[in-house]
Amino acid sequence: MKAQWIMIGNDHAGTLLKDKIKKKLIEKGYLLMDFGAFTENSVDYPDFAHPVANAMKERPESLGILICGSGNGMAISANKHPHIRAGIAWNSDVASLIKRHNDANILVLPARFIQDEIAIGCVEKFLEASFEGGRHSQRVEKIWPYVC
Repeated sequence: MKAQWIMIGNDHAGTLLKDKIKKKLIEKGYLLMDFGAFTENSVDYPDFAHPVANAMKERPESLGILICGSGNGMAISANKHPHIRAGIAWNSDVASLIKRHNDANILVLPARFIQDEIAIGCVEKFLEASFEGGRHSQRVEKIWPYVC
């Protein structure tokens, strides 16, 4: 099996959680590209969401993980890219569902509102899940006509 590339990025609120997630992913053999932030000093979340999304365009088979305080800033920024479908998850059921039903290719985690072990569980379920297609395909296809 070919190793899966994961593009990961965060703002200052997500630095500590990202480091814990990275450790688990490396243990499981995933290949990571970390776009920062690398400290808890205040930064602007779009400065990290856009490079992750751009890198995923270069590696279409890759998946992404973005982490910020609420998750919303990262999701909004990443979803400006037409090849991205980023979804926020706060539990493992939602993390699985965004992949199975929405064909999400980026998992966004709200660092200030999720416990570390729950976040790690979200990552595991997101990575294990597969898009179900079928009726969900026609729904996902309806997103793209409205991208400017």
